[in-house]
This record gives sequence, structure tokens and C-alpha cells, in this order.
Amino acid sequence: METTILGRTGLKVSIAGLGCGGFSRLGQGTGKSEAESIAVVRAAIDEGVNFFDTAENYKTEEIVGKGIKGVPRDDVVISTKTNPRRGFGAKESGPRKPEDVIASLDASLKKLDIETIDVFHLHGVAPAVYREVAETLVPPLLKERDKGKFKHLGITETSPGDPEQTMLPMALKDDHFDVIMVAFHMLHQRTREVVFPLTLEHKVGTLIMFAVRVLFSTPGRLKETVEKLVSEGLLPEALADDPEPLGFLIHENGGRNIIDAAYRFCRHEPGADIILFGTGSKDHVKSNVQSICAPPLPEGDVERLYKTFGHLIDVGLDAPGRPASR
Repeated sequence: METTILGRTGLKVSIAGLGCGGFSRLGQGTGKSEAESIAVVRAAIDEGVNFFDTAENYKTEEIVGKGIKGVPRDDVVISTKTNPRRGFGAKESGPRKPEDVIASLDASLKKLDIETIDVFHLHGVAPAVYREVAETLVPPLLKERDKGKFKHLGITETSPGDPEQTMLPMALKDDHFDVIMVAFHMLHQRTREVVFPLTLEHKVGTLIMFAVRVLFSTPGRLKETVEKLVSEGLLPEALADDPEPLGFLIHENGGRNIIDAAYRFCRHEPGADIILFGTGSKDHVKSNVQSICAPPLPEGDVERLYKTFGHLIDVGLDAPGRPASR
């Protein structure tokens, strides 16, 4: 496992991080037992993964805590998150009070069964509420940090609600946050233009989400999405007739498959620190780690991805069942 330093935090982290949310939630979203989900965490540790990202609303903090039990605390880096608004996603309502957010932090510490969280994020912050969040929640949270409850403050974007990525540039310019979580993948490359230049400038660590997710892992989803984009005049017509729109990436010196290529594309983009992967399968842990740790895709393939898909916005940031967007 290759490691890197997570921005200005000084934390030594694996380049592959286990995402404990998403549609799988360590298998909890697909009916796996707690023991099976704990086994996924242990399998990741066996593969050299030392970074684990969970959240209040993922309902996997206790599983992560049990999964790292017995591992020296300095050998793992734990990231968790709390929503600054009541509810989450489409059910989100008004702002939470600082005392409620601090109570969430305390609850996360208890569920994880650790004394200090390495990175504590404000989760899924929409552009319209960023200023309110920065003014009302950041100062009290920094006081909790100074008490030793967590080491570094982070923030994550709400990808479906902010496809043009307008919140993170505001947060990065304010310089409140040591770590961010951001969506980036082969058909959603805007991050290269509006986020990575700022994280590199400010030495802010980056967690990459959506490297694969539904777009590249669900059979037929990529083809359906490309056809829709062609019909809207956003991609060349020839791609609509191609049964494998990204098939050019699969060859002897390229990707083993589309998922492998997707992870490798993200991993070797300047500005990407940790590539998060989510799964409820121990076997998938091994294959995902192998892809993230593999060499870069050939330069010509990457340039073709930039040229063909680099202009797209809001692709693959949707949930299953939601029409592919752009």
C-alpha cells in the first residue's frame, strides 16, 4: 500500500480509503450482518488501508469502531461527519444549533469508541448555507478541537445539490478546513478546474468520492448515460453507437476493466490524495485496492478522457433510479 501525507494535517494515510457510507454502507445497505460488515473493515486493514470514512447518518460508526478494535490507535485514521442542517439530503430542513452539532460529535466519539477523531467534517454543505455554517458552527467546533475531541476540521460538498462545485471554493478561500471531500470521476472533471488548484495552493487534504459508484459499476448505466448526453448534443454522435463508450481504456497497458480504469484515473490526478471506495464484500476490497495502487493509465488515454468528457457537469452524481443528469 502506498501512503501519502494528507495535506497540511501531517497525517500519514493510505492512498485507498474505505468509505463506510454510500449505497452499500459496508454491506448494511444490502442486508449483510454486522459481523460481515466488521469483516470488511478487517479485510481493508489486512490490505494496508488505514483510512476509514464514516458519518453520523451512515449508521456505521459503531461497526467501524468494532472493526478497528485491537488495532493500535496510531495505525488507523478515522474520519466522520455530521450534518449542519436538521435531516439530510432531500429531507434536510433548518440549521442545527451549535450545541446539537457538538452533541453529535460526542455521540460519534462514543459510537467509534475512541478518544479523538482524526478528521471531523461538516457534511454535505450546500452553497446557500455555507456562510451561515461557517459563521455559526466553525468557531464552536474549533473550541471542541482545542479540547482534543478531534484533530482536524473538514467539510464535504453535496454533489447532487452543487454540481458546479461552488461551495468548496468559498470554503477553501476562507481557509477554515484542513480536509475536504469532493466528487471527481472520469465524466465529472470540473474538480480539476475549480477545486484542486485551491487545495494544492492551501495544502488542504482531499478525499475523493464518486470515483466509481453507480455510473461505472451498474451494468448498462454508462451506456444509458452516454446516449442521453449524445442526444443533448454534449458528446459526439459516434459514441451513441459504441457498445462500450469507454472501451478504449481497456487494453494490455491500460485498465483491466472500467472500474479499474476509473480508480486509476482518479488516483493519479494531481490534487487527489485519498481515493475512497465502498463495498460490502471482502473480495471487492482486495480488487479495489489493487486498482487504486496500480500505475497511471497511459497518457494518451487520459488525454482522450480530458478532451472528450472534460466539459461535462453533473454526470453520475445521482442516485439509483434518478435519471442520468448532466
